[in-house]
Amino acid sequence: MTATIPVTIPIKNIQLDPGSLMTVRDVTWEQFEAILEEREAAGIRTRVAYFKGTLEIMSPLPIHERPHRIIGHIVTTLLDLQGRDWEDFGSTTFRKKAKQAGLEPDTCFYIKNAGKMRDRKRVDMSVDPPPDLAIEADVTSLTSLDIYKALEVPEVWIYTEEKFTINVLTDGKYVESSTSPTFPNLPILELIPQSVDRAFTEGSSKMLRALRKQMN
Repeated sequence: MTATIPVTIPIKNIQLDPGSLMTVRDVTWEQFEAILEEREAAGIRTRVAYFKGTLEIMSPLPIHERPHRIIGHIVTTLLDLQGRDWEDFGSTTFRKKAKQAGLEPDTCFYIKNAGKMRDRKRVDMSVDPPPDLAIEADVTSLTSLDIYKALEVPEVWIYTEEKFTINVLTDGKYVESSTSPTFPNLPILELIPQSVDRAFTEGSSKMLRALRKQMN
């Protein structure tokens, strides 16, 4: 379900069914930041995205949440096997006022910049880098590559039941790639869909144990 509402309705009064998406137009940056503060204070577990005056509020379904969590476990397993550091920032809110853009990835990681971010409890993109890798299990109209481009996230994986893509920021635009800059020596384009399918049929723990054995 998708709906459009005036920005005057307090977010705590908005009731969304799981899987619902609400669009709010003509929202100023200051209103967006106020909504984030109100949501945090009220303990509301909706997801938001903002781009140039348009706000989206979403209540994810479990079927939306599970694939990106599985992929996140795959990523950390591969990084661990390679002896690399990472920091998992999950669905942290990333926002950049100068670009009038903000979103919450399904999940994301600092890898090259893990050392810079390990002590951070909040992200300030006026001084902090964007995550090195973001993962989306699906995309709404706002959590498209346009908003990721505004935030300068170098690599975005998008997983749907129909397709898995690796999107690499190149010369200011995203280009679909057959290889991942994060894992240049691994067949990520095939490995991720196969591993997610295996997690759904055999269970995540069994899939991850098999992955460790395969990579060793």
